[in-house]
Amino acid sequence: MLFESHKTVLLITLINTALITSHDVGGAVEQVGVMVERMVEHYYLTSCHLVLITTTQHSLITANIIRRLSESLEAGLVVEVGWVISQDQLAQDQLLQGVWGDSKTTCRGLILDLTNTNNTLPLLRFLEEAELWKLPETLVLVVGGKAGVKDVLLHHSLHNTIHALYLALHDLTLQNITFNDVVQHSIKFIAPLHNPRYKKPVTREVSGGVWVYRRCLYCNMGEADVQLLHLWNLASFTHSKYDLFQEQFHNFWGKEMKFSTIIYFPYTDYTLDNSEPGSTVSLKDSLDARLLSLVTEKLNISSVMREMPNRYYGVQKNGQFTGIIGQLQREEIDIGAPMGPLSERIPAMEFLRAYEVDPLIIVSLKPTLLPQLLSLLKPFSRELWLTLLTSVVLWGVIMWILQRVWWWVTGTHTVNFVTILLYGWGALLANLPSDPSVNKAGKVLVGAWLMFCLVMTTGYSSSLVAHLSVQEKTKPPETFEDLVTRDNWKWGIESYVLAGSVLLYFSQHTDPIIQKLYKKMEVITKGLQKVREGEYSFLSVRYSIMIAIDSLYTNNYGQTPYYLSHEEIRLLAGFGWGFRKGAPFYNRFMQLIFRLQDAGIIRRWTEEVLVQRMIENRAAAALKPQSVPSTAPYFIHFSETMGPTLNYFTNFQKEDSSVVLGMNHLQGAFYMLLLGTGVAFLTLLGENLAHWCSSPQ
Repeated sequence: MLFESHKTVLLITLINTALITSHDVGGAVEQVGVMVERMVEHYYLTSCHLVLITTTQHSLITANIIRRLSESLEAGLVVEVGWVISQDQLAQDQLLQGVWGDSKTTCRGLILDLTNTNNTLPLLRFLEEAELWKLPETLVLVVGGKAGVKDVLLHHSLHNTIHALYLALHDLTLQNITFNDVVQHSIKFIAPLHNPRYKKPVTREVSGGVWVYRRCLYCNMGEADVQLLHLWNLASFTHSKYDLFQEQFHNFWGKEMKFSTIIYFPYTDYTLDNSEPGSTVSLKDSLDARLLSLVTEKLNISSVMREMPNRYYGVQKNGQFTGIIGQLQREEIDIGAPMGPLSERIPAMEFLRAYEVDPLIIVSLKPTLLPQLLSLLKPFSRELWLTLLTSVVLWGVIMWILQRVWWWVTGTHTVNFVTILLYGWGALLANLPSDPSVNKAGKVLVGAWLMFCLVMTTGYSSSLVAHLSVQEKTKPPETFEDLVTRDNWKWGIESYVLAGSVLLYFSQHTDPIIQKLYKKMEVITKGLQKVREGEYSFLSVRYSIMIAIDSLYTNNYGQTPYYLSHEEIRLLAGFGWGFRKGAPFYNRFMQLIFRLQDAGIIRRWTEEVLVQRMIENRAAAALKPQSVPSTAPYFIHFSETMGPTLNYFTNFQKEDSSVVLGMNHLQGAFYMLLLGTGVAFLTLLGENLAHWCSSPQ
């Protein structure tokens, strides 16, 4: 039976008959309906998706609740368990898929009518098959006998449910009122009910009380238990202002949380307690160690942390995962970390972003100095040089045409093309020959050319000084496109990096550049050594490679042979903890971690963990104590685009910043002079040979 709006009610005929007489037959029935109605309104469930489940087809309590809620409830569903079980598997699956609404449903309530049954197992089994355990925020309200309180509230189908109340009816005389009694009673009194002279309805008094029980998740030394909250008189029920759904998770009373983890510094680092597979671990200083320490103290929980099985996140096979994702799916653990939110993992777990994402970067040799052989050509780009030479020739042609037209009109002398061309070139070299123009039009063109030459020579001179003073360096690869477009360049990746989300990124990407990169990628074990050989880069995650380089390959002045690309590839939207599906404590953990992120504490912890590990590694490598400056500590700079990079600040004396030009800087000028001398000598030799051949013998 579906309530699709607050104005539409679909009721079957027999239940409608029961509703007409519910005022008369058993005041307890009416009072239970009133009680449920007030609770639904008090906890704002009228705007939620409400599911009412009963064990019998003609339940007075269910019918009365429907009548009380039909005017105000926006959407709901009535399910009779016996009828559902009698259907074929396909029909059951279709019902189970829609029983809790859809993905847009943000608020859910559940009412269980157990007043007409002594066997609650079919109903509880139905709740488990409907996966109520995946919806911990669903408010559950049970109406039944006092004898079944613990059996229902502590059943496994409700093991993740945060808010569950049980209204235990003390006097279940109303259970003995059968549906036939209701029909007969309604026939007997239906005329008086519609008679305007009828003043006082005939009622059958049913007295009794209601015990209100609440399921608390962790109040019994971290385990679930049942608490008695109130004893109400059913006949004179008045709703208390006391919040019955009071589970706030401020204290978990020592609840033991099961963790599974893997070494991934700086997120997690540990030592094994023994050599057995899946052994417990002792955390070392890392982000997870600090987070877990704070959460344990704040929420009063205990934790058992074990190493991830086979150090493997797991893959999906026939809907079931292996590895740590499989542990979460089977609810063998509560939390797994660190991990990323891959699309195929989300249906099997809840993800909580806890840290900064560790981006993928390109590691290459540091830029080296380029030779000064062509320093005279460096001030201008190749395109500018070609444009300049073209401009010289084009200006000479236009100037020559103007002079030829003047000669054709006036008959005066003209200037040959070679003289005009040499004038244009001489103006660029700031060594003007005689003016080749013979008319005013030519003088205007010469004036424009001189202005052009002034701008070009000024720009060239200033740029030449800069290039002679600061020697240009090679450009290491910054992007994947740089790698694949370089000739004779190779690249690789370490095996532990090429897994999980990284492997999926490269293997499933549709970009031709990524495909080419992945096709030629080598799997290596000693990436830094391969880079030292030259013309080689390797891909790594920033945090781990940064620690390795700064610990073992950086001198006291912060100098290192390696270069980390500024361009970063962030393969994941977030990185953090995975929770088992439906974990009731997920929101509480999320609140705490988000507060730490907003306050900048996790970022600060990341800085401290990285620097501390770098200092420990340098000390373990038997470096001198002064290798880590005491007056100018190391800092980590974070930015949204570049991520963290370690910058070193030392107090050594600054050298003079002026540059004295030497032979290395000006060697290009000497090579140009030598080339010009050789060309002039060959030209002179050619002229003499031509003159000798043309002269009479």
